[in-house]
Amino acid sequence: MNNNTPAERIATLRAALKAAKLDAWIAPSADPHLSEYIPEHWQTRRWLSGFDGSVPTLIITAERAELWADSRYWEQAEQQLQGSGIALQKLGFGKTHIDSLAENLAPNSRVGVAADMLSLAAQRQLEAAFAAKNITLHTERDLINDLWQDRPPLPQAPIYPHDPAYISEPTAAKLARVRSAMQEHGAKYHLISSLDDIAWLTNLRGSDVPYNPVFLAFLLIDAQSATLYLDEQKLDPAATAVLAAANITTAPYEAIGAALARLDGRLLLDPAKTAISTLADLPASVTLVEAINPSFLYKSCKNSGELAHTRDAMIADGAALCAFFAELEAKLAAGEALTELDIDPLLEKHRSKQPHHISASFGTIAGYNANAALPHYSPSEKNHSRITGDGLLLIDSGGQYQNGTTDITRVIPIGTPSAAQKHDYTLVLKAHIALAQTVFPDGIAAPLLDAICRAPMWQAHCDYGHGTGHGVGYFMNVHEGPQVLSYRAPIHAHSAMKEGMITSNEPGLYRPGQWGIRIENLMANRRVERPRETAFGDYLYFETLTLCPIDTRLIERAMLTDAEAQWLNDYHATVREKLAPHTTGAAREWLEANTQAI
Repeated sequence: MNNNTPAERIATLRAALKAAKLDAWIAPSADPHLSEYIPEHWQTRRWLSGFDGSVPTLIITAERAELWADSRYWEQAEQQLQGSGIALQKLGFGKTHIDSLAENLAPNSRVGVAADMLSLAAQRQLEAAFAAKNITLHTERDLINDLWQDRPPLPQAPIYPHDPAYISEPTAAKLARVRSAMQEHGAKYHLISSLDDIAWLTNLRGSDVPYNPVFLAFLLIDAQSATLYLDEQKLDPAATAVLAAANITTAPYEAIGAALARLDGRLLLDPAKTAISTLADLPASVTLVEAINPSFLYKSCKNSGELAHTRDAMIADGAALCAFFAELEAKLAAGEALTELDIDPLLEKHRSKQPHHISASFGTIAGYNANAALPHYSPSEKNHSRITGDGLLLIDSGGQYQNGTTDITRVIPIGTPSAAQKHDYTLVLKAHIALAQTVFPDGIAAPLLDAICRAPMWQAHCDYGHGTGHGVGYFMNVHEGPQVLSYRAPIHAHSAMKEGMITSNEPGLYRPGQWGIRIENLMANRRVERPRETAFGDYLYFETLTLCPIDTRLIERAMLTDAEAQWLNDYHATVREKLAPHTTGAAREWLEANTQAI
């Protein structure tokens, strides 16, 4: 049978399951580094299902095929799964793919999953759920590797140093901090599998994962030395010199297993970020010390130098956006035929002119009218809309710069907006302002702040399915933890909001089949300065970093309080002050016109 369609691929997999005496297969969205965005080589769930969203899980049994996705992907999945025989299962109602397997499989069933796509934490979660029915987990063989004949190879992008002008802490100092944490844990060794932690620690960057300046590697650290396991041919001479200066040696990527097999003593690792394939040869004598990677927390709190560089990147990005919107609106006013596919090239045209620009920070989301109601919609040659008539155009985009990472969403009217669209837009703006103005205790659990943002929308009996905010890296992944602003997110020991964290503020409102609205800025946690100590502890506030006008043509002024209108006017005055020296011509005119007080 040809493996040209999802239905054919699943049929072939079912035959392979039967031959292997397996009753189910789990295809996660994962790789050996448990990344959110993964190289093509490990995109097995997408290859099987045809669904191109980033995080869902696919399960296949002899009778059932289910894609488990959260609310960001429901509308998109309904469209892309048509004719595949795969049923969409909606996450967010308390049930998961693990519950489905545990409930529907017969006692003593056998479930397969690729060992390099399963974390140690996930393995334990599955085994605990399966124990009551003696369902066993089998990771010995990756069936997809046998079926996917043209599976892409591992990426070969070069590895290079982060520009020293924008590094505020040398590699050796970062390693010293990590080693201090290892001592606190009583660990002799520390294994890091997560790619953004490795890039941050080494001050190196790559492009093995689209839009994320990271590279495939493992890092093994002890008290005196550190070894980076990677494809050594990808290192340029400057990158090699950076490693040598920090006393980091290198070894082949695939040698990590053998290195772990030689260990003795206590090994610190993050079980949620370590694949079981990596630990396959670990001696039984090694004691695991399981905790979040220390670098995960260090990386999230940007120092004063990194925040200063990020502010400069925001100015460059804002100047690019002024030029972009000026040209876009001129083209539309001239009657030029544009589609959603024209947005990303036009954005890249203007961002690429800015100093220190590297790439986009994620695939641009450009949705017009009904397509904007899909929070993670991405236009394609097969599925896109013309930008014509009356409606709303949502553009969510970002840039990677040597001096920072940006992520911004704006909505503009096309033609004449309706009263209902203005109402929804103003509700979202009120929610955005509510969070932007918040002062909060240092160390508060991030999910608790979510309700402050949603309160204006809840009062109008409206809501949105995605989180309000995510952490953002420094010339790093546009999504990073540990902070997550979502009341649905669990609260744990590492949920605390700390000084220096950069977080998105992106409430939305989506009317399926009609329009979608989201307004997003990035904010930094800053300490409230006060002349003396008080009995109530330290407080933080949000400094809005993103610099780009928020469209006022969609605002229903009567819905805003005077304080909310003043926040917007103050924000626009800051945007104009910061960006005016960096814009000329049509971009300057657009900036001036779109930052007038309301």
